[in-house]
Amino acid sequence: MFLTPHFTLAEMTASQVANREGLDNTPDSQTIANLIELCKTLEQVRSLVGQPLLVSSGYRSEALNRRLGGSVSSAHVLGLAADIMAVSLTPRQLAQRIMDSPLGFDQLILEFDGWVHLGLAENRQRRQVLTIRQGTGYLPGLQ
Repeated sequence: MFLTPHFTLAEMTASQVANREGLDNTPDSQTIANLIELCKTLEQVRSLVGQPLLVSSGYRSEALNRRLGGSVSSAHVLGLAADIMAVSLTPRQLAQRIMDSPLGFDQLILEFDGWVHLGLAENRQRRQVLTIRQGTGYLPGLQ
C-alpha cells in the first residue's frame, strides 16, 4: 500500500528485529495517518535532494521501540519519524540540505554520521537540529 507516490506502508513499518523476535509492528489508523504526513515530508526531502531516500527505520511499536532502546517519547512510536539516507549524499550532506531548506520539521538529528533522523511534531514544528555521536551525547546544530 502506497502512502505517497514513493513510500509504502511496508517500507515504513519494516523491521528485521520485529520479524526475528516476533514483535507486532502493525500501526493503528491514527498512526497510519501520521505516517502519511511523514511520507509527504519525505517526498519533499526527496525532491529537495533530487534522489531516492532509503528508510532504515520508520514506525516502531512500543515493544519494538523498547527493544531497540529508543526514547519513551520517540516520534517513531507515533509514526512521525524516520531514519533516512540518500543514495549519493553523506548523512551530513543530507542533513545540511534539509536544515538549509524551508521544510517544516520538529527534529533533524545527524546520528553517528550514519543516518539522519527526521521527526515531525503533532503541533508546532521546532526545527531543532542536533548531532549525536557516541561519547558526546546530543550537541546543538550539525557538528
